[in-house]
Amino acid sequence: MTGRRTLPPRRRHFVFDMTHENIAYTVGVGFFHDDSPAEIFINAAKSGSHAETAARDGAVLCSIALQFGAPLPVLRHAMTRNAIGEASGPLGKALDIIADGAE
Repeated sequence: MTGRRTLPPRRRHFVFDMTHENIAYTVGVGFFHDDSPAEIFINAAKSGSHAETAARDGAVLCSIALQFGAPLPVLRHAMTRNAIGEASGPLGKALDIIADGAE
């Protein structure tokens, strides 16, 4: 296992809004200096809901995985998807949007 990459004190960050399963989310993404994703934050419009808790916890785990060197494509592939390949959860959808922006 590789060591955890430390986050630069100042880093590029962008925020976007998305909707998944009729729930509005705000997603923030911070980047390492090489423009690879370093951290993800997800908040739901309905603070304190089970959907927000699950999305936030997933984003924390995803951030830790990214900082330990897990590639974004591997994390995307690990997300649950429906029969036509769309992400079934908000974290998967956010990762797809992030990846589409990086290409």
